[in-house]
Amino acid sequence: MQKQLIYFFSFWLLLISCTPKKETIQNPTFIDFKVQNTFPHDKRAFTQGLLIHNGQLYESTGQDDSWIGIVNIQTGVADKKIKLDKKYFGEGITILNNKIYQLTWKDRIAFVYDLNTYEKLQEFKYLTEGWGLTQDSTQLIMSDGTSTLYFRDTLTFDIKKELQVTFNNKPVNFLNELEYINGYIYANVWRTHWIAKINPSDGVIVGFLDLSKLVQQAALINPNSDVLNGVAWHGATQSMLVTGKNWPYIYVLKMNDLVQ
Repeated sequence: MQKQLIYFFSFWLLLISCTPKKETIQNPTFIDFKVQNTFPHDKRAFTQGLLIHNGQLYESTGQDDSWIGIVNIQTGVADKKIKLDKKYFGEGITILNNKIYQLTWKDRIAFVYDLNTYEKLQEFKYLTEGWGLTQDSTQLIMSDGTSTLYFRDTLTFDIKKELQVTFNNKPVNFLNELEYINGYIYANVWRTHWIAKINPSDGVIVGFLDLSKLVQQAALINPNSDVLNGVAWHGATQSMLVTGKNWPYIYVLKMNDLVQ
């Protein structure tokens, strides 16, 4: 019996040591927003990336069914344009210069596709994990689950700059899916219900969107829903679209603070 207890507690301690700690952020500043609308989202989609390009909503997913598709906003169903081999775990995407860039998680390979034909054009290797991806019209911006953002060359994928993200002079880890909006970088903070608004000049977070109520609603409708993950910007209406992994809805948000 004593040996069994020792084994049990050893296993319990191992689980704790292997579980990522939830990010703790003291005295956050929140950005006010309103939910303008909701649209259906495919509850089978394990969302890793979300963006709007030329009026079309693109989504990328992970796990063993990783794909990139164009989403019908009225139904939430995606027309799957690119399907990864099951050995790859898809992550964030972005579109720039008529190319789709896609990260993978632990395979540490970025794929580049032609936007019109979806033909694979290139592959790039990187040294960290791949999480979120966006662009500022000239270069790619990538997250790897830490407090660091990487600004990368579009042709070589070389790192041009690293940015440490902080709030109240402390690093904020678990930066995930990204979107560049009106001169700021917005990032899901994994295992929280928050989206951080980051000043790209110094890495300082100027505020957070608290989406706790949307997370709770998603869980009530679909108990299998996972974390918040997915930020897209609709410039014509100045509104943000958000969703999460296996969420039943895409929410349309209007922020009261766009240029703080």
